[in-house]
Amino acid sequence: MFNNISFILHKPQLSENIGACARAMKNFNFSKLVLINPKPTFPNDKIIATSVGAQDIIKKAKVFKNIENTINNIDVLISTTARFRNKNIKHIKLNELNKIDFTKKIAFLFGPEASGLSNNEISFSNYVLQIPSNPNFKSLNLSHSLIIVAQSIFQIINLKKSKYSRSKKIKSASKKNIQAMSNLCIKHLEEINFFKPKEKKAKMLENLRSLFYKMDLSEKETRILSSVFASLAKKKPDWQNLS
Repeated sequence: MFNNISFILHKPQLSENIGACARAMKNFNFSKLVLINPKPTFPNDKIIATSVGAQDIIKKAKVFKNIENTINNIDVLISTTARFRNKNIKHIKLNELNKIDFTKKIAFLFGPEASGLSNNEISFSNYVLQIPSNPNFKSLNLSHSLIIVAQSIFQIINLKKSKYSRSKKIKSASKKNIQAMSNLCIKHLEEINFFKPKEKKAKMLENLRSLFYKMDLSEKETRILSSVFASLAKKKPDWQNLS
């Protein structure tokens, strides 16, 4: 099984879809199912029934309350969407997934059936994946979206054993490390009243997180940037006069 690849369902609404997602994962030899704030009680009889032989995946599935805690140990997070997002995040197509280093800890994030992922939720991602479909009827069932992605990865891993140029001695930063660095930066920016006007703060935070998460930073690089942010905070520069 591909134990380094996770499928995250964010606020899934229907028991049948959760069970069908587990079944789809097992079809293609994946085992790590993660849920964030599922609407139905988890697990329940309907989920078990619709998983049809994938009860082991349901039993081992992890449940979290928010995205931040969910992605702490993830190297690369790929969000799925039914529509193009005009955001400062790298977009990737299904046929470009072979560019991903699947030896790392990879997670695919799927949104709620009714609304999909919000821009704020997507801002934690390294990539956004849009599944090509009928432009006049783009909405896909949750389990159908997952099975398309799962089959694509299964094919890539089994038919093309990619070799990656990055040295094994260089360890990529985990989501936990990047999140800590991002929070440190935000903390110091808040201390100097950087986020103005207040009504634009949420959007500015989204863009800032997107900037950090889309970079393929190493652990050393996150330590360097954290030191830089801490040093700048001590010096209290006049940000308003910087050009």
